[in-house]
Amino acid sequence: MRYLSFDIEATGLAEDDLIIEFAMVPFDTNEDEIPLSMAKHFYVKCPSFESLKPRLDPWVVEHNKELIEKAHSEGISLADFKEEIRAYARQPEVSEYFKDSPRGKIILFGKSMNAIDLPFMNRDLGWDFMREHFHHQVNDLSSIAFGMIDMGLLPKECASGSGMMKYLKMGDVAHTALEDAINTARMYLDLIKINKKTNV
Repeated sequence: MRYLSFDIEATGLAEDDLIIEFAMVPFDTNEDEIPLSMAKHFYVKCPSFESLKPRLDPWVVEHNKELIEKAHSEGISLADFKEEIRAYARQPEVSEYFKDSPRGKIILFGKSMNAIDLPFMNRDLGWDFMREHFHHQVNDLSSIAFGMIDMGLLPKECASGSGMMKYLKMGDVAHTALEDAINTARMYLDLIKINKKTNV
């Protein structure tokens, strides 16, 4: 199967928080490859850090000040964000890559997508836009990890992204959208290899 691994960074996890960074990269489970030449990354415009600070979670204040400032100064508007996604999905190279996907639509792949990724994407891009360009079914690494833990194929610490990365000897979670999108795809490819070895 071929998927589009994506990740967002946001000002927090609340309903009214904002996307400030977005990245995506396709990958192929049959070929065990991640074509980085097709990766896409950009910042999304947000208010200044100082104006947001009173409502930000303490963790965000401590760890994401630089990212918020970069999004404020270098980010594109939500309208341009939508057009970037539309243009990417319509690129001949991307269309060719996903031509054999179910219904010819891109299947999204991510980690704990129900937390903020899909709700924020549906909110900011629109329900109809999401259904036009992406398949209604998605693949979520967190759900896969829970299933493999239940089946005794992974230790319990793999329930978290950081625990999974340590188990797979991939280092620490980057908390940057592009690295996280790439690493999420790599973790899934590694889990497929583990499962194949187990069933040999």
